[in-house]
Amino acid sequence: MRFSFDQLQLFVMAVKVGSFSAAARSLGKTQSTVSAGIANLEADLGVELFDRTSRLPTLTAAGRTLLIEAEAVLERCLALQGHADSLAQHTEASLTLAIEVPYTQLMPVLSEFAEVFPYVDLVVRHPVHGDVSELVMKGEADLGLAFSQPNYPQALDFVQMGKLIMAHVTHPDHPLARQAQVSFADLHAHRRLAFSAHADKLPSSEYLRSTQLWRAESYLALVAMVRAGLGWATLPHQLVQRELAAGELVELQLQAYPHTDWLVGVDLLWARDGHPGTAARWLRERFTQAKVFELNRFGQATTW
Repeated sequence: MRFSFDQLQLFVMAVKVGSFSAAARSLGKTQSTVSAGIANLEADLGVELFDRTSRLPTLTAAGRTLLIEAEAVLERCLALQGHADSLAQHTEASLTLAIEVPYTQLMPVLSEFAEVFPYVDLVVRHPVHGDVSELVMKGEADLGLAFSQPNYPQALDFVQMGKLIMAHVTHPDHPLARQAQVSFADLHAHRRLAFSAHADKLPSSEYLRSTQLWRAESYLALVAMVRAGLGWATLPHQLVQRELAAGELVELQLQAYPHTDWLVGVDLLWARDGHPGTAARWLRERFTQAKVFELNRFGQATTW
């Protein structure tokens, strides 16, 4: 390859600002340097990029065609340099997050992360076998975002990000849906559909026993099963808002909680003896600052 990055930059800038003299001012070079650089590029490529018969050089047909490719090459070169600079600063090449909570409120942090660390790849895992804490403890995830559980292993540190509402829901035609209030005994008499990772681990879940228990490793699978009338389930309220509003699901009113919502904490988890890089430290700090919340039945935030 005979042409250089600098030559392509001169070419693209001259087109962008409209003249060789304006390109020289923008790049802090002399006009003669710009003119010579573009002339050398034309010689290297073997085509005329500008028609110089008028006062201001204008693109030739070949110039218009090659401009698109020149811009693409410059963009890739700048991306390469940015990626190399990121790695030189010991920023991780990739991070893995394990997430089991609704994603909506996490998106602002992830959007900011994409701008601050554009060259760090992100892998988002949803626990299938085991739970988020196990993935973090085994080093399979750098950070975990999960519903609070008691007695985390000593190898983990955590901070609570806030609280979300868990709703007990069923199909409108289910027998429980016809009751104005539902007792724990009523729940026990019908099939429970539960999220495998923490069917027995969420706070107060010991009250949600049932003689019949079906487990699923996906919240979306549980929503589909409840919509099919296969039983009742305890799901994040944010996950089923649309179905509740459309009347496709019904929220059960528990006698034991007549005036409050069932709130469950959301925790951010990381390995106590880990050695996070720049990106992981930034992400942990931003998630710690972020507040996870929603409005309860009285319009009050679940997290202050």
